[in-house]
Amino acid sequence: MKRTPIALSAALLLLPLSACGGSVEAGDAKTVTITVGYQSKTINTVTAGTLLRSLGYFERALDALHDGHVYKVDWQDYATGAPITAQMTAGKIDIGSMGDFPLLINAARGKQLGKPTRLVSVTGYNLRGGLNTIVTSPDSTLSSLTALKGKKVSTSVGSAADGTLVRALQRAGIDPDKGIEKLNQQPAVGASALSSGSADALSQFVAWPGLLAHQGKAKALYDGAQLNLPTFHGVTAREDFAQRRPAVLEAFLKAQTEATDYLDAHPVAAAEKVAEATGLPAEVVYLYNGAHGIATFDPAIKPRLLSALKQDVSVLKAEKLTGDIDVDSFVDDRYVRKALGADYAKRLASLPPAAASEVWPKGAQKTIGFKSPAELLRHVAGHKNGIRAAYVPDATTGTLWFADRAVWVADGDQLLPFVAPATAKAYVAAHPGARVITYADALGRAS
Repeated sequence: MKRTPIALSAALLLLPLSACGGSVEAGDAKTVTITVGYQSKTINTVTAGTLLRSLGYFERALDALHDGHVYKVDWQDYATGAPITAQMTAGKIDIGSMGDFPLLINAARGKQLGKPTRLVSVTGYNLRGGLNTIVTSPDSTLSSLTALKGKKVSTSVGSAADGTLVRALQRAGIDPDKGIEKLNQQPAVGASALSSGSADALSQFVAWPGLLAHQGKAKALYDGAQLNLPTFHGVTAREDFAQRRPAVLEAFLKAQTEATDYLDAHPVAAAEKVAEATGLPAEVVYLYNGAHGIATFDPAIKPRLLSALKQDVSVLKAEKLTGDIDVDSFVDDRYVRKALGADYAKRLASLPPAAASEVWPKGAQKTIGFKSPAELLRHVAGHKNGIRAAYVPDATTGTLWFADRAVWVADGDQLLPFVAPATAKAYVAAHPGARVITYADALGRAS
């Protein structure tokens, strides 16, 4: 397998360490700056980044400490988790958010350099792995993972999307090291490579697959939820910072929880806020962060997520990105437990909402829910000029997708949507009489 030169995200992890710290105190020790690293466009971290920043909840929580200090927050936006890790181990970022695979690299790098970090909360998660998707160009003839053998596939090595690619290829009987030509690229570079034809497929994390599909620049080839293995993003903090300023970290986690509650109570408004801050279409933000979106937000560190994180270690080791990682010692839920109090146990036991079909009418501040995809199609057919976006859950995995980008199957009176062609074909093969139809045909049948 050929690879491009090591990407900037990996190189940043090798930067020399600086002696300066993230929490900067003025000469009179009254003013303290807390530095938060986040990824604005990785939108299932918004409760610890983009949305939290726009709501001002962390600043308000810091003002409420009344401990004799004046706090300022320095929000630093990055494209991936790798530079956040580099800055954390250099003592320049106090709190950061990133995906599960980058979190493990964060843990390994911190231990290696004697600058330990700790996983202190979760942002967005999907219990089946639907946050990562492999896509191809709209006119591609590729229709299954087995067709990727010998092809050029862009991904970001060390990311959750790379982990999905590796596992999916292995299940398809393809050696992830020798069976494809992996291009190690940042998401934006990979998107350009797909559009130009220099990559045959792209495996990326939220929000790139949904964005490209929405723009008509890609179509899904593989739904990460087919792996049925949880994936998530979380919040990590430098251990020395947490020990020195536990009240500040608890204030952050309380603010994150408030932002989570705001997102749950006002999903459309939250999507609009994130869209305004990032430049992403609000329709794409809602696909992931909506009431029945691909991501579920909860700061609780659920055992099922930790179990998946432990399984991720072997993938990183196989790619020679880390050695053994003690996940249990990396996790520290003391601060979030204290921040949430009695509410923590309730959140720990909570489950994602059931999958559902939704329409976002133009000009509306609320979406309309439907009991079935067929009912949604009937509504869309009757309001063609009044629909901002229509979402349907995959009939097999439950992953939400744009109705006009889904693969549709007619099975008797049923109209069933799927994210990827392979899952649609698998359903058809198991149900005599069922067949794949176009979206236009599905609308016609429903109206």
